[in-house]
Amino acid sequence: MIRLELPYHLRTLAGVGGDITLDAPHGATIGAVVTIIEEAYPTLKGTIRDPATGQRRPFLRFFAGGKDLSHAGMEAALPDEVVSGREVLIVLGAVAGG
Repeated sequence: MIRLELPYHLRTLAGVGGDITLDAPHGATIGAVVTIIEEAYPTLKGTIRDPATGQRRPFLRFFAGGKDLSHAGMEAALPDEVVSGREVLIVLGAVAGG
């Protein structure tokens, strides 16, 4: 079971108030988890990854266990701590400006 923490705007779109728990197979990838999220919460389809390219949206980042997983790619396997539910997978909205 994966525990997922979404940024406020995505929680609002999904209609959830806190962390989400999802069933995912051992060795699940970031992309597989995003697919599970999109199936469970259709309003989030296209908000985490671009539907045309399948790549992570530029202003979203993935963190787990204090590490930035964002540049590992959507086919990167999640750490065992995340898949087992011991660590939360955080989807964080990046902030830009000047």
